[in-house]
Amino acid sequence: MTSPDSAAAVWRLMFDFFMHSAPERTESLRKRGLTPNDARALSSLDGSQGRPIGELARQWKSDPSNTTWVVDRLEKAGLVERSAAPDDRRVKLVALTAKGRRTRDELLAEFRRPPREITMLDADDLGAMERIFTKIGAATTAGGGER
Repeated sequence: MTSPDSAAAVWRLMFDFFMHSAPERTESLRKRGLTPNDARALSSLDGSQGRPIGELARQWKSDPSNTTWVVDRLEKAGLVERSAAPDDRRVKLVALTAKGRRTRDELLAEFRRPPREITMLDADDLGAMERIFTKIGAATTAGGGER
């Protein structure tokens, strides 16, 4: 097990790098008229199955009224659509439109394009990072990423 100081130092370096590389992600959003919250919303939706606004609010740890505001913005932009749940018409489901899927996919492709600092690493360093982030991803998926 590593010391809390080591973990804090590594996280600080990672966080600083993510902040340094943020302007590229911000520009991807700006040219589409989107915010970071909009991107988070798009990435948590799909077009085939709607999700209730209340469920989205819980996932985003957001107030339902704020979640509704984000959905309103995305709906006006033609990126999502609302429909009544078939078993309870009071429940509004939110799903991506075709434009929303395209926009989400374009954003993810841009966000996932490695920055120059990553592409300049050698194969050993990239392999080590891949192993580490695979382990972190597995822990997150298994629920180990909760605080």
